[in-house]
Amino acid sequence: MARIIVPACLLAGCSGDLSALDPAGPSAQSIVQLWWVMLAGSVFLFLLVMTLFFVVTRKGAMMKRVSARSWIIGGGLVLPLPILIALTGYALYQGERLIGTHDDRTPMRIEARGRMWTWDFHYPDLPGISATANVLHIPAGQPIEILLTSSDVIHSFWVPRLGGKIDAIPGHVTRLRIEAGRPGSYGGVCAEYCGAGHAGMDFRVIAHDAEEFERIMSGNIR
Repeated sequence: MARIIVPACLLAGCSGDLSALDPAGPSAQSIVQLWWVMLAGSVFLFLLVMTLFFVVTRKGAMMKRVSARSWIIGGGLVLPLPILIALTGYALYQGERLIGTHDDRTPMRIEARGRMWTWDFHYPDLPGISATANVLHIPAGQPIEILLTSSDVIHSFWVPRLGGKIDAIPGHVTRLRIEAGRPGSYGGVCAEYCGAGHAGMDFRVIAHDAEEFERIMSGNIR
């Protein structure tokens, strides 16, 4: 029974409204792919080191013939360097995907302003639409560029299932690209401690299909 319960409990932690390991869009998918690749690389490197440790402890007499210089070059450079270079290259590739460098689609712009302890969303590409508070409406299947700033202290915008996170800084505008692959409701949080009300500074991102999004926004739902 324990063999079933323990893996089930571990897998349960990989899903949920705020789980970065349960992606619902291409940006979040890139992040989780990078996470799994980094995990696999670290496990592989750990196993190499443990194998080397086992050989040293079991074959001590033979290992004594290896010079200190060889240990430094072999164990410090030859062993980890190729793995680290490969992981860094893959991280840079995924980073390019996250910022939309290779995406020819025009993103829809959303202006997000953090303030203690609320998120205000404005829709500059939809003239006449009023701002919404703590609820962000987006069309599913379309890249969204979030233009972030803050009215007071540093906040951090994060929708784990749709993309990465980035700080909202007073006096500056930072940019983040997210996308929902399908309609749904996704949880978002402030991921930077910002005061006594930080724990309650959450919001919802509601992704609609094209027809519903047009209807919702034309009705100016707040």
